[in-house]
Amino acid sequence: MLNKILYTDSGLGQTREMLGVLLDLPAFQQASLNILHVVPPQITADAVTEKWEEGVRLIGNIINELHLDPGKISTILRQGDPKDTVCQVADEIDADLIVMGSRGLKRLEAILSNSVSQYVFQLTNHPMLLVKDDIYVKKIKRVMVALDKSSAAQYGLDLALYLLRDYPGCELILVHVNPDLNLELLPLSKSEMEHDPVLAPAIQKVKHQAIPYRCAVTGGKPGGEQLCQLTEEYAVDLLVLGSPDRRPSIAKTLPDLDYLLGSSLSDYVRIKANCPVLLARRDET
Repeated sequence: MLNKILYTDSGLGQTREMLGVLLDLPAFQQASLNILHVVPPQITADAVTEKWEEGVRLIGNIINELHLDPGKISTILRQGDPKDTVCQVADEIDADLIVMGSRGLKRLEAILSNSVSQYVFQLTNHPMLLVKDDIYVKKIKRVMVALDKSSAAQYGLDLALYLLRDYPGCELILVHVNPDLNLELLPLSKSEMEHDPVLAPAIQKVKHQAIPYRCAVTGGKPGGEQLCQLTEEYAVDLLVLGSPDRRPSIAKTLPDLDYLLGSSLSDYVRIKANCPVLLARRDET
């Protein structure tokens, strides 16, 4: 399920620490790791050479700092627009996961500042793990999965289970925000939550893999604010969220139009969550 990982590093933020944490997971140890650094277009040949050499040093630093075996990874150094290049390389290698940093900018700020992570998030159909620059990266012990009846949410659960297989000391927190739940009935008992129609089949999958778990069922309209509050309440180290591709087909070839689409739950969470966020999506075609 995670055979090819595309890791992008600009030399800033917490992504390098996150990669080190991920490499502790048996699932990542078996995957093919591709490290990408993009050299932006330069005005002069000398500037191109300088940035190219800088990229080579940066990749070398990653390998040395994380004690990676150069024979077991692929390094990719490209020149071009970082936004387009990340999407192109992800498609070329058919990446199962893109790992990249994010400044956590709001939609308008992201557009005005030409945000790479915002652009890739809008246009790629590959799962993404976004690591905000201002968060503290911790060893993965508690993983929260937001669930509903969508195929994207179910894929998110499958990804979380794959990540945590054969990894001792972890805990899954299964969350369902149920808009049909009578708020007067809250809080629900453990038994009531485990019989929630969305969580019950998920629990069977988790039990089959023998991963410790907890459930959280709340009422109200599903929204990013509730999920972000729960990540703080449960001290979550990684949030997994189904992020279906809802773009109209025309927007897939017109990024500027795509930016004008309304904000989504995924948008809110990737900006506000105080932990890394894995946005689970795949090409349904």
